[in-house]
Amino acid sequence: MFRRRVKSPLSERVLGFFWPKIGWKRSSQYVGHRVARLPGTPYSIAAGFACGAAISFTPFVGLHLAGGALFAWIIRGNILASWIGTLVGNPWTFPFIWVGIYRLGLYMGADGGHPGGKLNFISFFEQLLHAMKSFDIAYIGEIAWPVLWPMIVGGTPIFILSWPLFFFPIKALVKRYHARRVQRHAIAKKSTFTGTLHHDE
Repeated sequence: MFRRRVKSPLSERVLGFFWPKIGWKRSSQYVGHRVARLPGTPYSIAAGFACGAAISFTPFVGLHLAGGALFAWIIRGNILASWIGTLVGNPWTFPFIWVGIYRLGLYMGADGGHPGGKLNFISFFEQLLHAMKSFDIAYIGEIAWPVLWPMIVGGTPIFILSWPLFFFPIKALVKRYHARRVQRHAIAKKSTFTGTLHHDE
């Protein structure tokens, strides 16, 4: 459904991930169209998308697809829609998300004991993923956790607040799309019926 018949070069795909060829506006419209065409009720599609979008505001990088799908499954949302929703977290938005939830966590009093100074979150998550693969518990506990804890605390209310902000607009979008589809089918059926009558005459 989402795959291209002929794959574009790797460099083109990487560039397209950071800056879509058709532009952000048309790209957003394309995603919205794809979401609206997913099978399921407006609730299930919107709930799934909202789960994927909301999980993007957490520091669990690498687990967003699984986390979004899990939350969607719990509330009977569309799992495929949750995967699409995780696109809210991308190379353009992640830096703002990470800084925002980290600072919010500190503001809420979640001081993990980090010595301070400017954080390079990209480097931080690269090292964290490497530590997780190599089971470097010392790094995770002593260096990563003081940064992760404020991000978890700050990301939790953003996760809760962002869910309805995505759910209700997506639900309205899907309902409009379904209503137009029903209307088109009714018109097509009526035209076919009328044409049959004229042919019989």
